[in-house]
Amino acid sequence: MALKIYTKTGDKGKTSLLGGEKIAKSDTQIEAYGNVDELNAFVGLLQNQSEITSSKENQLIWIQENLFSIGSLLACSTDFKGIRLPEISITHIRKLETWIDKYEENLPELNSFILPGGHPTVSTCHICRTVCRRAERSIIKLSIHKEIDENITSFINRLSDYFFILARKISNDLNLDETPWIGNK
Repeated sequence: MALKIYTKTGDKGKTSLLGGEKIAKSDTQIEAYGNVDELNAFVGLLQNQSEITSSKENQLIWIQENLFSIGSLLACSTDFKGIRLPEISITHIRKLETWIDKYEENLPELNSFILPGGHPTVSTCHICRTVCRRAERSIIKLSIHKEIDENITSFINRLSDYFFILARKISNDLNLDETPWIGNK
């Protein structure tokens, strides 16, 4: 018999963490891994844009896999002793930094803030960046009450930088002008 998608266990505003602990769906822990899940969905949208080359697509799939791992780690009860979950290490962070450095090599120097947009794929990169920043804020908020591996916050922080540079790289590859923020005109 196939597993049903609905369990009805969440109808009263509670959900279970990995390990079985029931908590409110409004808990900071649920917010943190929910924001990571939302980011993962937007990365999928970005991956499906026609301007994404196969090498960038492979990077985005790798990012999605690691976001899924982070979501799993954030979804654990404090005393979870179940299956061994994948870890985020300094190697993961350095991989993002390598990609950022490579994309940044031939980009024009930034002399002002730039406005997000100019092309649907570039805009999707910026959506990923801002959702990533929200996920980072919610993970940091969770870390006030629960110990969070610092590699997770570093990875998420670097990931938002990756999306910013990817947006600039795609703009540059498409010969689009970036719109500088002028401020009060």
